[in-house]
Amino acid sequence: MSLFRKFFGSGEESSEEENHSEFNRSGSDLSLPVDERFTFNFKKNGGKFLYCENLGEVKEHFENILEENDWFESEVLCFDPALYNMLDDNKLTYDKPSNPKFLLATCENLIAEEGSILFSSNQIKQKKPNELPTNIIILATTSQIVESTSDGLRMIKKKYEKDYPTNITTIKYFEKVKEEDFLHYGSSAKNLYLLLLEDL
Repeated sequence: MSLFRKFFGSGEESSEEENHSEFNRSGSDLSLPVDERFTFNFKKNGGKFLYCENLGEVKEHFENILEENDWFESEVLCFDPALYNMLDDNKLTYDKPSNPKFLLATCENLIAEEGSILFSSNQIKQKKPNELPTNIIILATTSQIVESTSDGLRMIKKKYEKDYPTNITTIKYFEKVKEEDFLHYGSSAKNLYLLLLEDL
């Protein structure tokens, strides 16, 4: 997907002005491809986006996040055994953490129209968003980007058929808003990193 390379170059951060001139229109503009719309809205919500072409880059970006936040040898909340090797490699404890520094998880889908992340009990068990750690690292793939929440729910229904997950929820706000309005009422802002792996 060359669009990520176009917007993010070789990993260099582009300035806010460049992003706005590149997107001289609303992130909800339906003429934009779904992946561009997700990226724009996710960053607008305050999410930190790291594009990865392969698993080696996922590992490298993950270690950079740990170093940036001094999270090595910390407790971590993680319910997915497939992610345990990333934690073991970095001496992170995930067995019954009492005070986890962050949540490491996958997700069900990435929602383009909101720039939000759709979770179910498969990633966060029965925890509500405000019961999760403030810091979250999500590993997702480009094929998980869908247009709307209803598309995400359809994907869940199709994927699980009989063993339908519970606690389906989205997290949308990734930074504390200066003035809360009714749209933000009851939402808990998260410091969220998205490691997006190219798989298309």
